[in-house]
Amino acid sequence: MKKLLILVVLLSAFSSCSIEDDGEDFYYEVMPIESVDLPENFVFGETHSIGVTYLRTSTCHVFFNFANTIDGNERTIAVVNRVVTEPTCDQDDTEVTINFNFTVSSNEPYVFRFFQGENEEGEDQYYMVEVPVVSGISALGNTSITN
Repeated sequence: MKKLLILVVLLSAFSSCSIEDDGEDFYYEVMPIESVDLPENFVFGETHSIGVTYLRTSTCHVFFNFANTIDGNERTIAVVNRVVTEPTCDQDDTEVTINFNFTVSSNEPYVFRFFQGENEEGEDQYYMVEVPVVSGISALGNTSITN
């Protein structure tokens, strides 16, 4: 998660440096992932849509991007929100689903680690799933994972 936090800090630094000051104060926040919808297997060479659901906690939280680190066939994924600091923000607690496309470029299985927040000791928690890769046939079925 340290790599993800460094990425978020860098994004914040680049985004906050602007020639024009529009008066909008904001920061970036990594959001815990509540559930994931991905295929039971991947087809080599194809692009698959992966659905990620997180809890938006206020009306000032807006999806910005995914933080994604790659280590061979392992992917660590987190949702990053842009949070505007305004006194008019309302508590929201709305589930938001965002999809991203993943192109399979290896015949080896992929391991996904989806960030789910921290435990009481402050340690990062991940939902881990391995998705096998098949060749020449369409992926059958989807796997839905919910906390």
